[in-house]
Amino acid sequence: MTSCNDSKSSNQRLISQSSGKINNLSVVIDNDLWEGEVGETIRSILAAPVHGLPQDEPLFILSQIPPVVFTGFAQQSRIVLKIEKSDSAKVKVAKNLFAKPQRVVVVTGNTEEDISKQLTENADQIVMALKNEEIKEQQRRIQLSVHNNNTIKENLGISIKFPSAYRIATEDGKFYWIRKDITTGTTNLLLYELPYGSIKDNDSVVGQIIKMRDSIGKTHIPGPLDGSFMITEDAYTPFLAKTTIDDKLAIETRGIWDVKNAFMSGPFVNYVIDDKANNRLLVVEGFAFAPSVSKRDYMFELEAIIKSIDFQ
Repeated sequence: MTSCNDSKSSNQRLISQSSGKINNLSVVIDNDLWEGEVGETIRSILAAPVHGLPQDEPLFILSQIPPVVFTGFAQQSRIVLKIEKSDSAKVKVAKNLFAKPQRVVVVTGNTEEDISKQLTENADQIVMALKNEEIKEQQRRIQLSVHNNNTIKENLGISIKFPSAYRIATEDGKFYWIRKDITTGTTNLLLYELPYGSIKDNDSVVGQIIKMRDSIGKTHIPGPLDGSFMITEDAYTPFLAKTTIDDKLAIETRGIWDVKNAFMSGPFVNYVIDDKANNRLLVVEGFAFAPSVSKRDYMFELEAIIKSIDFQ
């Protein structure tokens, strides 16, 4: 899998501003390939369900475009997957080929089997290349109206960019609960510290994180009834992955929260960030309460906010 920049885009020609809704992917592919094995492979990878949501929602909304009509406005899509028949089988990631900012993944192969193999073998890298472009776009939109009236930098030693529509619901020492009202509920952020080494990266790490979450929920996140508070839904096995936040190792956990003794639930994404330099673990979590509506985009905004963290 290779990547390249189109030097002409920056030096020799003017290109249009890219456009499109977040996580809407243009798939440039012949109709016969789209309806066959290659199309099935693309859908299985790029329209796969997002981890940690209570209902199946796809990673990307896919729009198929035949190559002959991939001109003009169609080329302004911010993220593009382009499938081409070629003697060589490879995956190439390019920037700003037709618009700016833009990420274009080009997959080539001589046969349908070759193309499907390239897609499957490079699935993680393809998803990451496209998703990172959308994270950057979400962060750019947040930057248009960012919340600045807070003490997070002074108390936690980080900067984090979130929209001014959010409010600081709770500030208790180095614990923050940040909330935004949405049409059907709220989106939420939690930030707090743990002693370094209190979460150990071993076979029981999921259980440790659940125990930590439930303890924080009991102490800081009350439900609507007396004695109710946020806990981790035990009927849903959390998704666990390793990642980095501002070049620091982090454990990412996605799952479902609910409220003990009350009928409330929703998705969460939790990051335990290894901040060895400051002898601590920094925990940042996003969770949404949005009953009866899709939640992918709410969680994506929270993920983009969390990934804006900059350690001072």
